[in-house]
Amino acid sequence: MGADDRRHRPPRWRPLPGGEPLPDDGHEALNLAAEELRYLLDRGYPSGPAVRFVSDHRLLPREDRFILSRVAVPSALAAARRNKRVPAERLAGRRIAIDGYNVLITAESLLSGASVYLCDDGFLRDARGIFRRYRSSEATVPAISEVLSILKESGVAGAEVILDQQISRSGELAATIQGMMVDFGVPGFATTARDADRRLKVAPHPVATGDGAIIDVALEAVDLPAEVAKRRGISPLIL
Repeated sequence: MGADDRRHRPPRWRPLPGGEPLPDDGHEALNLAAEELRYLLDRGYPSGPAVRFVSDHRLLPREDRFILSRVAVPSALAAARRNKRVPAERLAGRRIAIDGYNVLITAESLLSGASVYLCDDGFLRDARGIFRRYRSSEATVPAISEVLSILKESGVAGAEVILDQQISRSGELAATIQGMMVDFGVPGFATTARDADRRLKVAPHPVATGDGAIIDVALEAVDLPAEVAKRRGISPLIL
């Protein structure tokens, strides 16, 4: 890959605002694979086959392959998603729909010290891949508290937290969140739904999520885990 092929991408040593470069020491193959993947994505190659190609070439372990699939986004799509981002301070008097598990898992990862990446589209994503296997942990209540504090301070008119009904004990988690919303004075409700993604995609107001498929069709998107990271002084990683 020549220098001319990478002019549309910032050099690795110029991180996105708020991010810390992943050091080459012990991660050289992953960093190189990320550059190669971006090159392919920006030339129209499908993400799945492109990730497999560069990962096989660099002999990446399964975890690193998952990280690549989360972090690398075609330049045009990344720009479109960044243009939809709404900071928390612009939520005053507005309603918000929240992708419950997506936001909670990433916020928990931040608070527990797990790796969280600032992706090419400007949204934070974790690398644990535990969505269907999610279980509450000692970081759950602190993560909910951080998110609700942000919503309270932003002055939202109402928050709808939607949890995937298919995940074990979602009803209990919804009840916990609902009770904490009352305690924090955040108007709104927490609920479970079998069609959580569809409801989020058609929401007529900003949606808090890091799910690219939802961001792509949302009117506006909010990165609540990024707000948590900012409050706590946590710097996500970048490739």
